[in-house]
Amino acid sequence: MPLLETGPEVEPEFAVSVSNLNVYFGEGRDTFQAVKDVSFAAERGDTFGLVGESGSGKSTVLRAIAGLIEDWDGSINVAGQSIGKTRSKDFFKNLQMVFQDPYGSLHPRHTIDRILSEPLLLHGIGDVNNRINKIMDEVGLPHSFRFRFSHQLSGGQRQRVAIARALILEPSIILLDEPTSALDVSVQAEILNLLKDLQAEHKLTYVLVSHNLAVIAHMCSQTAVMNAGEIVEVLNIDKMSALEADHPYTQQLLSASMGYDADKAAAMELL
Repeated sequence: MPLLETGPEVEPEFAVSVSNLNVYFGEGRDTFQAVKDVSFAAERGDTFGLVGESGSGKSTVLRAIAGLIEDWDGSINVAGQSIGKTRSKDFFKNLQMVFQDPYGSLHPRHTIDRILSEPLLLHGIGDVNNRINKIMDEVGLPHSFRFRFSHQLSGGQRQRVAIARALILEPSIILLDEPTSALDVSVQAEILNLLKDLQAEHKLTYVLVSHNLAVIAHMCSQTAVMNAGEIVEVLNIDKMSALEADHPYTQQLLSASMGYDADKAAAMELL
């Protein structure tokens, strides 16, 4: 009989949590702090947004979480595990990232088949043929595209390939870095709805970066507003929809999302 009886393992409430994150670029006197004391938490199965203007540090936060930036301090916790500077294969199997530019993120000389099969081969996962066909079905790509190159596809189709590549390892967490901003307006809604359908089907957690409040409102239950590398406010979707904000920068951001106003634009200050 064991000396100590333990209950069933409980999955962590938060899929991703970040505490007091700082990110730096450069060295010595040329060091620039791009992210300053950022903290937030994304609940399992939910979508947490990071919104702000270009240069606010939101994409840098994602890259630090994904392991694409090494010069950071603070705490990053993924799926209940504290993450250091070195990431394991299991980390990358459980967390994947979809980038802003679907053309730049796909190898131009690789077929869609190779793009989708490489993650499986790297992780020693078999049944490659069936897995590729299945994920292409899930993202709405015809099997006839399998041996085409990325330049032979439209922007929306390329982004579907990027999403398929992220999902083929069956992760539980996806980081989305402006996943629709490089697409035509007519295609953006299709990709967002696809992401929502995939989230429901696979119980995914998303951390979504966008400068577009309409995208954030469509996808997220909570969002952190970033300005000059800092989180200035965290809003739930109800407060955002009601245009309720406490911080002056967030108020300006919400006001700007309602359309161009010459008087407000003239009065707007960099906070």
